[in-house]
Amino acid sequence: MKFALIFAALAALSGCSAVSALTGSDALDVYELRAEDQPQIARQSPDQVIIETPSATGALNTDRIMIKPNTLQAQYLPGARWSDEAPVMLQTLMLRSVQSTDAFSYVGRQPLGARGDYAVLTELVDFQTELDATGETATVRLGMTVRVLREDDNRIIASRNFAASAIAPTTETLALVAVIAAN
Repeated sequence: MKFALIFAALAALSGCSAVSALTGSDALDVYELRAEDQPQIARQSPDQVIIETPSATGALNTDRIMIKPNTLQAQYLPGARWSDEAPVMLQTLMLRSVQSTDAFSYVGRQPLGARGDYAVLTELVDFQTELDATGETATVRLGMTVRVLREDDNRIIASRNFAASAIAPTTETLALVAVIAAN
């Protein structure tokens, strides 16, 4: 009986620390990007498309929002984070975009059977805000390489580099995230 009371008290105390952590000064605002619906394709292919989790460097493979004060340094916006790690969030955006076209019988993270018909392999190259020398102007950069691989013979059937950049109106977090969302 005493053991049960001690265990219950410890569980209650650990719960209190978790609640206090939520209201502490370390709380981060969470930002989420949403995929826009794409036009639907008139005829659906029976193929399965698997969207693999993109590869990324360690500095990009995080849920923190990166800002680069110079070309050699990576920092993260204080008090802000993405809803998922950047590669997972990008995978979700691509998945939802391709699904919304209704062009394939199945689009997912994992194949329904042993393998899908096509795999989309992505490398996240840029996903950050870069400050100018004065620190007053910021440029948002997005860049990735996308390859489509046919699973039956492991042949790359398409490859393309994507890059976008835009000047943010201010260096405030919400303005930077809005520019990223618009690109």
